[in-house]
Amino acid sequence: MDFSYSEEQQMLADSLRRLVANKYSFAQRRAISRTQGAFSRDIWADLADMGVLGLTVSSGYGGFGEGAASRLVVQRELGRALVLEPVIPSAVCATALLERFGSPAQKDRLLPELASGSRIATLAWQEPGTRYRTDTAATTATRTDGGYVLNGSKSLVWHGAVADYLIVSARMAGTQQISLFLVERAAGGLQLTAYPTMDGQCAADLTFANVEIASQALIGGEGAGVPALEHALDHGIAALCAEMAGAMERLIEITTEYLGTRRQFGVPLASFQALQHRVAEMLIQKELALSMAYVAAQALDEPDAATRARMVSAAKVTLARAGRFVGQQAVQLHGGMGMTDELEVGDYFKRLTMADTLFGDSDTHIERYCTAAFA
Repeated sequence: MDFSYSEEQQMLADSLRRLVANKYSFAQRRAISRTQGAFSRDIWADLADMGVLGLTVSSGYGGFGEGAASRLVVQRELGRALVLEPVIPSAVCATALLERFGSPAQKDRLLPELASGSRIATLAWQEPGTRYRTDTAATTATRTDGGYVLNGSKSLVWHGAVADYLIVSARMAGTQQISLFLVERAAGGLQLTAYPTMDGQCAADLTFANVEIASQALIGGEGAGVPALEHALDHGIAALCAEMAGAMERLIEITTEYLGTRRQFGVPLASFQALQHRVAEMLIQKELALSMAYVAAQALDEPDAATRARMVSAAKVTLARAGRFVGQQAVQLHGGMGMTDELEVGDYFKRLTMADTLFGDSDTHIERYCTAAFA
């Protein structure tokens, strides 16, 4: 994979940076986070108009058919601004899953909607008792004459409150097989409770009480849920790694600017060698994180499942550690002001810290790496 930007990719990156500069100041971001449920319909429409939401969707379904390299460009820019909107849940995870495992009818109906931004989809796979496991679920799907009935609950559904479609994992009743189902948010018997998360995002808990769905809602066949879900999560992790690399990049710029203007003993803080060394260590961690974001993007084209799992999990663990280090150093270099609302630093620190818990924490991915390495 060639990681230098093509002319088209550079134009896309420049366009996204202009959009953020003009319409996504930190005051606007905080207003979206605190009053609009971490979602702006106007920003979502702008991202759709720029082709971000259909970037990797096949041209036959209204997208642009780009690969992981172009997605890395996009997510890196979105990470610099800590964009809140559900690009990863809908335009990355859901579209990747449906493109690979969806039926022809599901693709024809859903992919154009997701690419245009007229509909939003997200994964509902985590449960209170299963942590990050994809191969088990307490939520059950029972066959009926007309389809299936779902019972159970899901937690921490990223942007569940604004999603039109929920891709739900469930265990087939009487078996250990995991299947995926496409459920509309307005389905009868589905209760949703939304809440903000520490980093300004929004999540939801779901309860399914005899939710009836048609047989056409099954994705990929009965028992095909685990490989489909892991495919979607790997795409989400690769996008998240690029986003976090962009966030680290911008946070280091903010910190460097602060050290250059803040004065002590009549000289800028940036003139102190000890602080220069700490910024240099932050830069090293950022470059390591960016390199591993490339590894995660490249892994998506890796045909061997074990190799792909090792590459993606290694990238996730590395990004989590680098993000925590860069965030903590930035806060310390700003002093007590680093965690106040007066500065942006605290927002970046919270986002970089919470990224470890998305799509599996470091312990989960270390275990996954070892399992794949010795398979």
